[in-house]
Amino acid sequence: MNNIIYECYLEAGKIASKVRKETLPRIKEDIPLLEIAEFVEERIKELGAKPAFPCNISINEIASHYTPQDNQPVFKKGDVVKLDIGTHIEGYIADTAATVEVRSNDHSLLIQTSDEALKNAIRHVKNGVETSQIGKIIETTINNRGFNTIKDLTGHNLERYNLHAGVSIPNYKSFFSHSIKKDTVLAIEPFTTYGRGNIKHGKPFIFAISNKCKGKTTQDITKIFESLPFTPRWIPEIKMKELKGTREYFESIESDGKIVAQTEHTVIVNEEDCEIIT
Repeated sequence: MNNIIYECYLEAGKIASKVRKETLPRIKEDIPLLEIAEFVEERIKELGAKPAFPCNISINEIASHYTPQDNQPVFKKGDVVKLDIGTHIEGYIADTAATVEVRSNDHSLLIQTSDEALKNAIRHVKNGVETSQIGKIIETTINNRGFNTIKDLTGHNLERYNLHAGVSIPNYKSFFSHSIKKDTVLAIEPFTTYGRGNIKHGKPFIFAISNKCKGKTTQDITKIFESLPFTPRWIPEIKMKELKGTREYFESIESDGKIVAQTEHTVIVNEEDCEIIT
């Protein structure tokens, strides 16, 4: 990885980390989710980066891929809130997430277990390690605390303007594996739940241009977002029916309706370890 690319990743990570830390204390009872999402997205721009995807604010049994479109809903006491933030500098992406409770402390062990699983996984990331080994560490950490991991949601490697670049980091000991190479950029994100950890799909609120999309409108959107995800509230002048063939990011919902926690960092793989950039 050359120095210019490396510095872009570092700056994207620095900004993502700063925005995450600034945002978590703002998540309070009766605050609209949209207010938090817009704060995140505007703050990223103020600090010199761009959002790599719409701010995800997924609550309770919703594990991922929810972003608000209007001033409803609002945070409620007892909500377990997953804040997932992505930034990019010239297409080089950093991705990070954390979980907090709103005015309660009923699920602290669930959240702590997600944090612990991430830390344990990162300690073992280096050149040549197998993704299945990382998944086993995550799964074992979570199971030992009495919780389950969500197998259908994985970490992923990051490339320029490519949020999910082909290599998955499973949250369990998968039979399929990939040898991680030096300079690979990875987003590692354990999910913990009280449920069995299966996923059902909800509605799509996030989209991306795919190869199936045609026409001038698609070209205009691509000029703005490249291949990165976007949300309808970012382009209110365009009707989604004009963008047939887009990739849809459906809400991922724990199928038992049980609460989910998530923690995520982006790392750059070195020869003997990895560097956390978020």
